[in-house]
Amino acid sequence: MRKINVNKIKKVVSELCIEANVNLRRDIYKAILKALKKETNRRARSILGILLENAGIARGESRALCQDTGLVCVYVRIGQDVKLVGGDLKKSIDSGVKEGYKKGALRKSVVKSPLLRVNTGTNTPSIIYTDIVKGNKLKITVIPKGFGSENKSKLEMLNPTQGEKDIISFILEVVKEAGPDACPPYILGIGLGGTFDKASSLAKKALISPIDRQNAKKHLRKLEDAILKEVNKLGIGPMGLGGKTTCLGVNILEYPTHIAGLPVAVNVGCHITRSASRVI
Repeated sequence: MRKINVNKIKKVVSELCIEANVNLRRDIYKAILKALKKETNRRARSILGILLENAGIARGESRALCQDTGLVCVYVRIGQDVKLVGGDLKKSIDSGVKEGYKKGALRKSVVKSPLLRVNTGTNTPSIIYTDIVKGNKLKITVIPKGFGSENKSKLEMLNPTQGEKDIISFILEVVKEAGPDACPPYILGIGLGGTFDKASSLAKKALISPIDRQNAKKHLRKLEDAILKEVNKLGIGPMGLGGKTTCLGVNILEYPTHIAGLPVAVNVGCHITRSASRVI
């Protein structure tokens, strides 16, 4: 049994909050650069160049990539041979978020009640997902999710008689409705199966995966390619001003579901979809 003190988790979460908000993910940077080389629309090319410039300035000056520094989602994969000591896991994570947002001079965007709208002043509480796995290590992934894109995310409970064409049609409608409002070019996280809540959880988790990786499941890889192709035909383009580049990547996660259902969730990610991970 390996012991890990929760104070170490606090420190790592604090660092990851800053890292995710300041450093554009390498896979996304490469995707924007690739899109710039292929894009023929002059305005779209200019915007893609500005996005890359923004990423360079943010990294060089340790400033946030975007003014919306998000509501923090934290994924914790805990090895079953790990024993947490020294305090409470949730408290340590939220303390890390609080510390990271203070150190990084990151905007506090969380309100205590969705109705009363009073800011907590700490960007906490975070949303925590835990997963027990084999081993004696612990992996932490931080996703600061901005709400320009989160507000455009949707879930549909399709009928089991529907199929890939209906899934693609639903996703296209989601992207059309998002239009320029969620800061394209997008990264789309898609969750298929499970229940109402599971599909949504899968869609969010799908945003963690690098968009330049190949899905291990052939049928999902084929569907990802089809969705990306159709979405980029919409012509929304970077920041909604036209062009070939409406979406940079599509990641799909699936889970077994009931014989009577086909849940489909789309978690829209903006052009700086953020995440950072560390293994302890």
